[in-house]
Amino acid sequence: MTKSNKSDIFNILNAPAYSIAEASRLVNMNYWTVRRYLRGYSYEYDDQKTSQPPVIISNNEPDIYASFLDLIDLIFVREFLLRGFGLPTLRKALDEARDWLGTPHFGQSAFFTESADQIALHIPSDGSMIVLLTGGQCAMTQIVEMFSDRLNFEDATKYGFARRWYPQGKNGLIVIDPEISFGRPTLAGTGIPTYSIYDLFLGENKSIEPVSSWFDIPANEINAAVQFEQALWA
Repeated sequence: MTKSNKSDIFNILNAPAYSIAEASRLVNMNYWTVRRYLRGYSYEYDDQKTSQPPVIISNNEPDIYASFLDLIDLIFVREFLLRGFGLPTLRKALDEARDWLGTPHFGQSAFFTESADQIALHIPSDGSMIVLLTGGQCAMTQIVEMFSDRLNFEDATKYGFARRWYPQGKNGLIVIDPEISFGRPTLAGTGIPTYSIYDLFLGENKSIEPVSSWFDIPANEINAAVQFEQALWA
């Protein structure tokens, strides 16, 4: 593959590739939660209609699709919520991040957390650290370990985008790369979608060995793909 320029890379990372249902399975979040985070929602109370904006600003239409960067945003949001951040805080942080980075996506630079009311990020252009929601105060903090273990970022001096996601960590066997197999989860190093392996596994009466022989891939790797797919549909 020829070397992509910045515009090409962004177009690939931001291309509408995943249905909301597929995105919800990959990030392990409820379908309607994912839809609300990506698209916002409206409701009526006492005959008054109220609208809530999306947490993640997506450029994709129609609204039934999400991009790879949307997936990365969703796993960031999920992690921040687990750490005690509220949705209003995340919306404000993303507004500030857009001012600093010129992007609506968490996945353009490595985000950091310090306490229940601070989010910090790395500014690729000069290497500084900005603490969001504190008026731009500079600070040093530790990277969220989960992200460093599960994401590969483009060289920060170039584009700084998240480029690959390893759902089980970089020591695992599954990778999601928008430049391979249209962004479907694949067995690392093979380019073979995990769903293809799982389909053959089901066709072989749930037997690993015939699938291993067919693909010429070790049985433990076939098993990893099968277990990954089974977890998506659990």
